[in-house]
Amino acid sequence: MKTIYKKDFLRLFDFNAKEIIYLIELASILKKKKKKNIEDKKLVNKNIALIFEKESTRTRCSFEVAAYDQGAFITNLNSKNSQIGYKESIKDTARVLDKIYHGIQYRGYDQSVIEELANYSNVPVWNGLTNDFHPTQLLADLMTIKENMPSGKYFNEIIISYIGDAQNNISNSMLEAAAIFGFDLRLISPKKYYPKKKFFNICKEISEYNGGKITITENIELGIKNTDFIYTDVWLSMGESEKKWCQRILQLKKYQVNLSMLKKSFNPKIKFLHCLPSFHDRKTILGNKIINKYNLNSKGIEVTNNVFESKKSLVFQQSENRLHTIKSLLISTLCKNNDILKNKNYMYN
Repeated sequence: MKTIYKKDFLRLFDFNAKEIIYLIELASILKKKKKKNIEDKKLVNKNIALIFEKESTRTRCSFEVAAYDQGAFITNLNSKNSQIGYKESIKDTARVLDKIYHGIQYRGYDQSVIEELANYSNVPVWNGLTNDFHPTQLLADLMTIKENMPSGKYFNEIIISYIGDAQNNISNSMLEAAAIFGFDLRLISPKKYYPKKKFFNICKEISEYNGGKITITENIELGIKNTDFIYTDVWLSMGESEKKWCQRILQLKKYQVNLSMLKKSFNPKIKFLHCLPSFHDRKTILGNKIINKYNLNSKGIEVTNNVFESKKSLVFQQSENRLHTIKSLLISTLCKNNDILKNKNYMYN
């Protein structure tokens, strides 16, 4: 799609509904081609810089494999193997990298950093996660939702309930998705963790214009009733001090996703989403430590293991779709003549 070529992707609002659906449809084709081992390499001789100020598993692996599959070369940069932010400003870094690379991925802390990087770069910049937004995750989420759409429904007809910390990067990006597509989004959270009021109201206004509905409530029963998808995330965001766990456990404990909660949806076909990593059992060092320290049951923290491992769980489908949607993003923003979807009707209803 011509409108996506050379375009930055710093937040979901950077793309419109038509462009996002295009990316998802292209990702679906790329997914099928990869499984059949018949991919065409569209990024041969392209060079991509991956900047990681925060640690990563899915984002890093997805960008790397997407690039390799398509014939591109990557360079991984962080605070230890580069001068970024220490001896060299973001402004100067952008002007150095855009002379060498065809695209730049950034995963870090402040949204202002990636905005500055994009402002001084002449090549596409993609957001692999900041404290405010995680748009590449939402592309995978939307693809997963589309693959598991309730029969006869479209994006503008579904209900999604996000529960837990409603002011983190996932909930912020989900708000933007709801605004763009006009679906029914319910944020379920203690008032202390409500999103910023100004941002929430902007998303709500756009959503209503697009025929959607965004609500926020502390009431679990109200927020989850008749929902199609329930989404949660870890209660402590990456980079936050472990000292905050005590407060989060006390305030969010009743918002744990468990079988009892799912029953309150009155939807036997409800699906569970999580961006990962997840503390759903004792099989991580940190998860085991938190469960022991705060006398939690061994079934998990933000979600119980029996939900996480159930047939209702789409978490590993989400994880896999990170690869395909990121590959779609790279091809669409770096290739001027991309004919993979030529003559295909990808419009959504």
